[in-house]
Amino acid sequence: MIVIVFGVSGAGKTTIGKLLAQEVGWHFYEADDFHSRANIDKMRHGIPLTDADRWPWLESLRQLIERSLEAGENAVLACSALKRAYRERLCVSDEVKFVFLRGDYALIEKQLRRRHGHFMNPELLRSQFADLEEPTPDEDVLTIEVARTPREILEKIKARLHPLQ
Repeated sequence: MIVIVFGVSGAGKTTIGKLLAQEVGWHFYEADDFHSRANIDKMRHGIPLTDADRWPWLESLRQLIERSLEAGENAVLACSALKRAYRERLCVSDEVKFVFLRGDYALIEKQLRRRHGHFMNPELLRSQFADLEEPTPDEDVLTIEVARTPREILEKIKARLHPLQ
């Protein structure tokens, strides 16, 4: 199984993803590590990424997911996956599960401004919310409000995606 924890920058994808992977003994992958240098430079300078910027990145993530599943490897991937088309590209099988960390702009902005050492320019949060296509019921996505502790979020994920091995 591959669990993709997604949402806008600052929602807690990496924090929750790492906690989940540690707790269940799975591999953890950070989608940001798969961005091109050009994409990272754009984000660092406050320039929003376009779909054209994101498609090669999404393709590399899709290949990672396919390799992991072929190898029988369970993993957690922290990834923005803001648009439905992006999630559809990453959903290579029924073994890919999505967890959406949802929060309002004010809460996410507060969390993002507390974060240090990340290339994402906090000024890009508006463009992230503009690009965000919240999942619809037919997407079979577990949606969790981020106005909870990481432990509460983790327990909700584990309860809904049981059995996590």
